Amino acid sequence: MTAFRTEHDLLGARDLPADALYGIATARALENFPLAGRPVHPALVRAYGAVKLACCRVNRALGAFDGRPGRAGPAAAEALEAACAELRAGELTEHVRVDALQGGAGTSLNMNVNEVLANRGLQRLGRPPGDYAVLSPYDANLHQSTNDTFPTALRVAAIMLLRGLERAVVALQEAFQAQEKRFAHIVKVGRTQLQDAVLTTLGREMSAYAEALSRDRWRIYKCEERLRVVNLGGTAIGTGLGAPREFIFRVVDELRAITGFGLARAENLVEATQNNDVFVEVSGILKAHATNLLKICTDLRLLSSGPDAGFGELRLPPQQAGSSIMPGKVNPVIPEAVSQCAILVMAHDQAVAQACAAGNLELNAFLPLVADCLLGSLSLLTRACEVLRERCVVGLEADAERCRRHVEGSTACATALVPVLGYERAQAVAVAARDSGRTVRAVVLERGLMTAAEFDAAISAEAVLRLGSPPADGGTGEIGAG
Repeated sequence: MTAFRTEHDLLGARDLPADALYGIATARALENFPLAGRPVHPALVRAYGAVKLACCRVNRALGAFDGRPGRAGPAAAEALEAACAELRAGELTEHVRVDALQGGAGTSLNMNVNEVLANRGLQRLGRPPGDYAVLSPYDANLHQSTNDTFPTALRVAAIMLLRGLERAVVALQEAFQAQEKRFAHIVKVGRTQLQDAVLTTLGREMSAYAEALSRDRWRIYKCEERLRVVNLGGTAIGTGLGAPREFIFRVVDELRAITGFGLARAENLVEATQNNDVFVEVSGILKAHATNLLKICTDLRLLSSGPDAGFGELRLPPQQAGSSIMPGKVNPVIPEAVSQCAILVMAHDQAVAQACAAGNLELNAFLPLVADCLLGSLSLLTRACEVLRERCVVGLEADAERCRRHVEGSTACATALVPVLGYERAQAVAVAARDSGRTVRAVVLERGLMTAAEFDAAISAEAVLRLGSPPADGGTGEIGAG
């Protein structure tokens, strides 16, 4: 038979498995919030461990646990600190079981953490879980509140994940830069409004994706500056009620030392507890990155479409059979999957904005939703960048011959002839080619407007990549030249 222990709170009693590290507050939360069907993000749990470790160390340094023989004395405080370190290292994550979406502004998560830390500390002391006369969840919460620990842990978790996302974005950017070099010589038709427009190179298209990702990387890097100001020490509403002044002054310094992040205590703790617009700002940056990913993936799908009856200018690495009914079909599954991640991040951004706007007076009760969406977006985008790079971008291949046929068969190459033929003659060539079903090259050579070498030079990669048209007199075109 399973052994149980009984715990009590102001609403009554609950029987819990005797060896469970969670307690009655967690049990009630599990009953009340069967909503998302998943626990809080693991990064938030680890960040909570860092926050609790900072608080425990400062409390020990201030002697808050001294002179209490048999109850949360120095030995118990040492065991509690060790438990905090384990939580920070991810060793106790499975015991933090509350649902990602919960009422109470995150109190259920805070209490779940407090219970796990207290009971793990009791185990380290050789005591059974639930022996709260020796070490209780409220000892783990000493001089703290959900209202300062939860948003601080959320900021720490976000910084942790932002650094991982930045690395993934840089790697994806570098993958496109490598393809830019590989495809620099391949001239192709550039399209506007999905219609043939002017000539470009496949390498130039890759460079545009790399540059967009470079902007994303810089924005993501700057997000840490937005998140580094925390309200730890403010307790319930930012007034520091119940916390010693010295604790308030020292706890953020300790958290900075533990995390290595450039954290700072908010100058106005009341304001920092009330308002959460910084999460909206960071979420907007993530949405901007998602926008670029969606655009890139849409382009990859278009450029690889067909492959026989579409553009077919790019070949994506085949990853799996594409159809249960159409033999030989291979779908662009990686760009499709990443596109869905990007769309979900955009939806998360809307939820973050609404949740942050819905706060009332001294507190926002909806930070659990903000945490779920913001940290979820960070993880989604990191994995999306990694998958797109590893399983798609590094394996891109160009169909150079198809690009060449598109160029020669498209009236788009007539635009490249304007500097030589002038607009009207180039337009006449384009119309003649379209009406006769011949290539622009054939019409130009037939009419003796250019030699084959001159035509090839006009549509070469060097000519296509040249910034603007060369001056008619053959000079440099620079002001003051000559």
